[in-house]
Formats: sequence, C-alpha cells, structure tokens
Amino acid sequence: MVQPQRGSLLGRLVNKLHSLWMAWTYPFISVGRNFSAHYSCDLRRPTASRVKIGDSVILERDSWLNIPTIPASMDPVILIGDHCRLGRRCVISAKNRIDIERNVIFGPSALVMDHNHSFEDVTAPISQQGVTPGGTIRIEEGSWIGYGAAVICNQGELVIGRNSVIGANSVLTRSVPPNSVVTGNPARVVKQFDHAKGQWVLGSSSLAVATAQSK
Repeated sequence: MVQPQRGSLLGRLVNKLHSLWMAWTYPFISVGRNFSAHYSCDLRRPTASRVKIGDSVILERDSWLNIPTIPASMDPVILIGDHCRLGRRCVISAKNRIDIERNVIFGPSALVMDHNHSFEDVTAPISQQGVTPGGTIRIEEGSWIGYGAAVICNQGELVIGRNSVIGANSVLTRSVPPNSVVTGNPARVVKQFDHAKGQWVLGSSSLAVATAQSK
C-alpha cells in the first residue's frame, strides 16, 4: 500500500482526519485543541481512558503511548501538557504515572518508562515475569529529551527539572536539577545554569534528587 508522504497535501489531510477521529471517538480523560497524531501512532482505545492531553500536542510518526496494565483507579496515568511534541518512534510507557509538563519536546526514538521488566527469577523466562512495581516520572516544563534517550524509573519519583536537556542516547535513572544538561550512560549532569552568576557552569557527576524536586 502506498502511504501518504509527510508534508504532502494528502498526508496532511489523512493526519488531520485521523487526529479528529481520535479526539472525537477515543475515551480520553480530556484532549485539548489542535491535537495532532500521525495516523501510524499506536494508542489503544482502552488506554486512552487513562490519558490526558493538553492543547497543541503533536504525536509524530510511529510514536507509542502504552499503559501495560489498566489500573482500577480512574486517575490519569499519562499526562501530556500543552505544546508538547513527541518525535518519531517515541515511546511513553506508564504503569503508575508519567507527567509531561507543557512545552516539552522529544527527539526521535526517545523512551520514557516508569517501570521495567522483571528478571530476578533465573528459573523463568523474562517474558513470563511481568513488570516491576516501578515509580513515577515528572518531566518539568520546557525540557528537551534528545534522540534515543532513555528515562527509566525503577522506584520512587524521578523528576527532570524544568528547562533541562537530556542528551542523545543518554540513559537516565535518577532525578536531575532544573536547568541542567545531562549526558552519558549512566547519565550525569555535565552543565548547569547558575542563576546567581547568570551563566552556565560545569555540573557535578552526582544527580541531586532534592534539588531536582525544587522549582
């Protein structure tokens, strides 16, 4: 089957109709104005009942919003704030809660997971061990998750402070302070903005959870 090309009139029309169809027929907790989802996005209808989407949110080609187990509570599990953009092939997989605040952008192939696969029982296949209890993730406003970056929370609360950059292919498993640049595997803070000095300074290799949770 010939697929509509990105940017073509037919492609734009297909995506517009698909986005309207999702907004009208999927049981979102709420979905804002100017919602745009590429027709290849993976979002199951039952999953939408735990998803809250703000205004002007864009889901690019092959992005995936996943909730592996639908909780009994009606509370939102995935929250995407106004003017967020998920790049191609991005995966947001939430068991407990992933809160993406306004104006957050994701490069292609970024992964955000608030849980992981269980593997502790060496006598059983990993595919049969389910997932870990996990924690929660909050990505504060104005941040940028780079190409291929993985943000994974195994327990507690992981917070990416506002206006932070998670560099390409970084693997982040702990909180980071606001106004930070984070790179590597395991990820570490390499640069932070010092408001007292009014300039960027070299960061610490430690990831300060307490600082990250303050605004």
